[in-house]
Amino acid sequence: MIIDADTKLFCLIGHPISKSLSPFIHNYSFEHNEINARYVAFDVDEDALEDAVKGIKALNIHGFNVTIPHKVEVIKFLDEIDEEANLLGAVNTVKNVNGKLVGYNTDGRGFIRALQNNNIDIKGKNITIIGAGGAARAIAMIMAKDGVRSIQVANRTVEKAKIIANEISSKLSKVITAWTDIKNISTVDIDIVINCTSVGMYPDVESLIIDPCIFNKNTLMCDIVYKPALTKFLNVAKQNGYRIMGGLDMLIYQALLSEEIWLNKKIGYKIFKGKKKDIFEIL
Repeated sequence: MIIDADTKLFCLIGHPISKSLSPFIHNYSFEHNEINARYVAFDVDEDALEDAVKGIKALNIHGFNVTIPHKVEVIKFLDEIDEEANLLGAVNTVKNVNGKLVGYNTDGRGFIRALQNNNIDIKGKNITIIGAGGAARAIAMIMAKDGVRSIQVANRTVEKAKIIANEISSKLSKVITAWTDIKNISTVDIDIVINCTSVGMYPDVESLIIDPCIFNKNTLMCDIVYKPALTKFLNVAKQNGYRIMGGLDMLIYQALLSEEIWLNKKIGYKIFKGKKKDIFEIL
């Protein structure tokens, strides 16, 4: 695609960003959806965040993504945030609306879209989330908002799990919540288990956060790690007959949801079905 005066620029800010797949995903999407746009990544230190956001506004960059460690801190430099970003207390997507920067969060919604792509309905389901970081919180909050029956948050540091569970209860009181350490997870009537930790991520591919076989065989096992595509957690589950879902779909969907916000149009996922091999080669 030819770059001209009408080419829209989008970007990622974070630190570090050298391993990010966002430029590949967005530029591939722009090209194959015939959108005159380009996406680049900027490594921005924490002390330069305000200047970076001001520069984005001054240059009229049409939108940007925000990754670690800026998802919370960036909010103070935005003009507005939407309902879900406010619920989550973090922003990963910003749209420049005629000089006004509006923040959104597509992390949890990207995971829900990945489940929908696999024909999985979460309403009325019992969920176990392993981990208590930003991804765990985003996924837990959005699942609670979308009508799950219960959420159990399990973490090595129980206090962190308790904070997320209590926050869900205070904001979305219809959802039953519980917290526990990983060794004492309840396995009764759990429909979906989601590993939201980095355990099993490259290069520690032999690490296992928990034995999936302690759960009922009808339980769906999910991992938000995408490198490797099949973590040990998912591999053990698959070998023992469980349904599984890896992290790459979530990664792609949260990116495409950003594009839908920026461009006010639906963005097709199907173009990535034959491209996953190329993404894994980059990984």
